[in-house]
Amino acid sequence: MEKEIAWRRKPEEQELEQKLYRLAALEEELAQSELELATLQVELHFFEKEFVRIVGHKYAELDQIEALIAEYIASLNPNNRQTQEKARECCETAQKSAEAVNEEALGQEIIKEFKPSEKLKKLYREAAKLIHPDLATDEKERARRHHVMADVNQAYQNGDEERLQQILHQWECSPESVEGEGVGTELIRVIRKITQAAERLEEVKKHIEAIKNSDLFVLKTKVFLAKEYGRDILAEMATEVEEQIIEAKNRYKDLCSSGGKKRARRKR
Repeated sequence: MEKEIAWRRKPEEQELEQKLYRLAALEEELAQSELELATLQVELHFFEKEFVRIVGHKYAELDQIEALIAEYIASLNPNNRQTQEKARECCETAQKSAEAVNEEALGQEIIKEFKPSEKLKKLYREAAKLIHPDLATDEKERARRHHVMADVNQAYQNGDEERLQQILHQWECSPESVEGEGVGTELIRVIRKITQAAERLEEVKKHIEAIKNSDLFVLKTKVFLAKEYGRDILAEMATEVEEQIIEAKNRYKDLCSSGGKKRARRKR
């Protein structure tokens, strides 16, 4: 009986069924990849804050002293283009470091380790499969999905399972979620969704690879692995920078002292 029913089905109906299986598999893979990307981004966000809190502000102080040294040397050699350029570069670096630390201070928040629950991950995967903007079929739909997906990402970052559930419920009950009828129309829609999902999957994988190859992620991995052996790499880095700060301060003090003597001799 099943063979007879399958034989009577139209070619476009069989094609639609195959495409739906393909789409479902792609959406599942895409949702998992979206979850991995979102998790990496949040983890890196919190690690960066931790880095700035423990080490970053010390680097900012060191950069400031190095800028003072470079400026002082430039003042002693006003006609030396190399020392003038060095002073300019050091000042720019010090300014950027200070701005980064100040931005962190203004946006101060409790730093915690991001550990999403399995339920939170599941909710995020479901949301990504249903809502992601790159699954839209037109620009109006893309804009709507983008707005909702921003709420999804924020809820995930906050670890808010209840908010994610609420977003999913609102989406599934919205009039826009109702699909049209007709095998031919549905087949075209599914083919386009497959293309969009495949393109987005490739894009997400590139983002994940870029994050994993970033210096910050490499440092985060080293810090995580070192903790298993009782080492605190960030604390070690902070201590090392503190030593560099002391050395730079002494260098600046000696420079000012010798520079003052030279000026005194010139006046004579």
